[in-house]
Amino acid sequence: MADLDPEQLDRYSRHVIMDDVGPEGQAALLDARVLVVGAGGLGAPVLQYLAAAGVGTLGIVDDDVVERSNLQRQVIHGDDDVGRPKVDSARDFIAQLNPDVAVETHETRLDAENVDDLIADYDIVVDASDNFATRFLVSDACTLAGVPFSHGAIYRFEGQVTTFSGEGPCYRCLFPEAPPEGAVPDCATAGVLGVLPGTIGNIQATEVVKLILGEGETLEGRLLVYDASGMSFEEVPVAPRSDCPVCGDEPAIEAVAEASYEGRCSLSD
Repeated sequence: MADLDPEQLDRYSRHVIMDDVGPEGQAALLDARVLVVGAGGLGAPVLQYLAAAGVGTLGIVDDDVVERSNLQRQVIHGDDDVGRPKVDSARDFIAQLNPDVAVETHETRLDAENVDDLIADYDIVVDASDNFATRFLVSDACTLAGVPFSHGAIYRFEGQVTTFSGEGPCYRCLFPEAPPEGAVPDCATAGVLGVLPGTIGNIQATEVVKLILGEGETLEGRLLVYDASGMSFEEVPVAPRSDCPVCGDEPAIEAVAEASYEGRCSLSD
């Protein structure tokens, strides 16, 4: 059955019996390569569920170490991991969860110099970062390279998630540039409900699995906004912009070197 061995047929049996997945779909998951940018609040559930689903190769980009304050929400790290690089802690967690999954660690900060080489090795990218500079960098690089990516963000009781496949709008169609520095506090300043990243990260993981399988309808062209306080979801339509500097009719950014990823994340001076 699509070259699945007996242990894999047992492990993924609930996938295999689904008409929408089956052995062929599970084989596609095992052959897939996904890069997760960030092994923190969003990256933790993304990595946990993609590994459990049998995504065969997971790349992890993160240059941070585990802090005790992370443990309230970053569920793949434990107390014994405090002080360890997050990529190492994540790798060990995945090895315990599913030995089928190969983990490629990149203990570095994603930047304009390394982003193209990193994403070139993967089929799909998950933006699980916590800052606007990285979000714009991931979007620009993936859009220019034609690599699908999932975007997620969290703040206090609120989260948002969408998917960009390259066939519709990009992140700059939604947000042409970053807000002024300090206008949006980060989680370290404003806080975040510990369970919130699990909801948003699991939606991101779901989108990735659907992209690999070619099944279902993704969030392409829709920003899903979640309010945990009111337990409500709202969809915001996202349309391509003809004046988008990356995917518009006359793009001003044709390489990440042509943009600044500091401050407002706009064209380089």
